[in-house]
Amino acid sequence: MKLKKVLALVLAMVMTIALVACGNKNDPAPSTPDPAPSTTPDENKAPDSEPAADPAGATEISLWVYPVGGWGDEAKVKELTDAFTAETNIAVKVEYLAYADGDDKVNAALSAGEAPDLILEGPERLVANWGANGHMVDLSDMLDDTDKSELIEAALTPCINAAGEMYEYPMCMTAHCMAINLDAFKEAGADQYVDLTTHTWSTENFFKAIDALYAHYGQTVAAVFCAGQGGDQGTRALVNNLYGGTYTNADHTAYTWDDPKNVQALTELRDAQGIDYDASLAGGDEITKFYQGVLKMAFCWNSAQQLNPNSANTGEGKTVTGEEIVYMNFPTPDGSPAELCGGIWGFGIFDSKDQARIDASKQFIKFMCDSAHTADAVAASTFFAARTAAEGTDLSKIFDSELLNEYASLMLPNLGDYYNVIKGWAAQRTEWWNMLQKIGAGEDVNASIATHMAAANAAAQ
Repeated sequence: MKLKKVLALVLAMVMTIALVACGNKNDPAPSTPDPAPSTTPDENKAPDSEPAADPAGATEISLWVYPVGGWGDEAKVKELTDAFTAETNIAVKVEYLAYADGDDKVNAALSAGEAPDLILEGPERLVANWGANGHMVDLSDMLDDTDKSELIEAALTPCINAAGEMYEYPMCMTAHCMAINLDAFKEAGADQYVDLTTHTWSTENFFKAIDALYAHYGQTVAAVFCAGQGGDQGTRALVNNLYGGTYTNADHTAYTWDDPKNVQALTELRDAQGIDYDASLAGGDEITKFYQGVLKMAFCWNSAQQLNPNSANTGEGKTVTGEEIVYMNFPTPDGSPAELCGGIWGFGIFDSKDQARIDASKQFIKFMCDSAHTADAVAASTFFAARTAAEGTDLSKIFDSELLNEYASLMLPNLGDYYNVIKGWAAQRTEWWNMLQKIGAGEDVNASIATHMAAANAAAQ
């Protein structure tokens, strides 16, 4: 399989993938684009590995896939699984899940004793949910010293629980940020408040920019969207970074929304002219209004939207009217890089008690996550690699995009605590957006936080 893709064809698919991720009410993270890999076989790809021996009795395994970037595309996945079958003689039966009802299907299959062998998703499901409930195989025996040196710590740590059991083998990762309409900022004189070299700004300058934009345009320029949980990583990161608040405690056993720094952030966001707590918008809706130029900044952003941000295909980093979009860190008190929310995705194995199938599933994971084929698997995901190299293949720059490589160098190092592994994650997301709605409607900030945080913490027990 060649890494070289035709970028134009792939970028045409990006908007659909990215908006589904930001807009889907059950999707934890927006997707990134499917750019063409820049490496060639002669430059970075290791020689094809020798065919592995088939585990006795395991001629077919099953894989269930959430729509993790390009892994929601049947044609892409078939290309990868066909390559695996050709090398191992193990067939892979794939079923594609939607976030709307995927969890229900998995839970029903577990109850009926009909779970798949493999599943592709993130630690909030594989580790904190199904792993914690005893359904997953411990994969820690797949890690040797080389793996530990090549896997990015921020991607590996959330895949391992406190007891050292590894229920997810990470394949890819991304970081979520925000974006501004640079032409609108320049027109309003607000560009003086952003550092376009480091893509950072201070909290003080953020509010100064809001004031300048509102004074110039006389309308809402930014939205704390809260119609549902879609894209909520954006509102969480905004609130926590403004004054340095936290979302959970350090050991991920309780939510800490009542941190005084969060109270200050939520209050000042509500009081600022030009910012609206909008109960009609979820993350994907906010992005649409930003593309259209109605909003001058977006809090639900990543490299997918940056490469091909709108269905009109006006070009990389442009609104539908051709204005320039610049991705940014969330503002922080001193203007240092923000602690970004990220996405981590990989494979887990449901414990079928059938060792042959488990071994075959481990072969699949090795093929996709730690072999000469890993660059293909990561490129298909449209995310960044969760490791720096695999079997001689450099994974640090597999995309043929200067912007993607810059984005990775500026944003990935800023990944903050992956608190998504706390118990009660699904329940608290509903509490968060309901809380934002009530604060936006004028309810006392402290009272609203107390009510919804208590419900979230009850779910975390």
